[in-house]
Amino acid sequence: MYLWEIGETVRNTLATRENVFQVPATGLEIFVVRGFLGEEECAGLIERIDADLKPSKLLADDPDPEFRTSQTCELGAADPLVHHVDQRIAAFMGMDPSFAETLQGQRYAVGQQFKPHHDFFYTDQPYWPAQEKSGGQRTWTAMAFLNAPEAGGQTFFERAGVRITPKAGNLLMWNNLDLAGEPNTYSLHQGMPVEAGVKYIVTKWFRGRRWGYQQD
Repeated sequence: MYLWEIGETVRNTLATRENVFQVPATGLEIFVVRGFLGEEECAGLIERIDADLKPSKLLADDPDPEFRTSQTCELGAADPLVHHVDQRIAAFMGMDPSFAETLQGQRYAVGQQFKPHHDFFYTDQPYWPAQEKSGGQRTWTAMAFLNAPEAGGQTFFERAGVRITPKAGNLLMWNNLDLAGEPNTYSLHQGMPVEAGVKYIVTKWFRGRRWGYQQD
């Protein structure tokens, strides 16, 4: 399947779903589903995230120690709740679940952030050969908010002119590629610093092929 075909599949699938709102944006396909996760699901995922937090990492080294300061939890697919949420997101978007990376949880305390970045892979970077063999380019990102911090913590797409305020249960989805299946620089986004309270999210990245498969 070509990368542009994945975008078309998701676009056409979301057009058939109820309660999906396409966010007005410059040069970017971005959608919100309100109340995708229930209160108990959000609470259960927060509990699992808190149980196994580690400092969030970057694929490429960055000299700025403040670039990504959140904490991350790799959520095990064998957990019934995690598996259920994994499958629901993939099915809702019309994606093959085998194309998805492991569901990941993040916790942002006051002052923590993730500065402007793209989710797609830069093919001129040292990490690309390994990523290309194990699923290829990232296509869509799905991010679910598990709570609402007291202040701050918005997801800001500066080039697209979009700022999303966290609300518990809402699912945010965007296409990291353009209509031709090429990396879309309008997908530049940041997790803005939390100003009061704590922010929890889960993130799911989809690839162009089955994730983890080592292609020769």
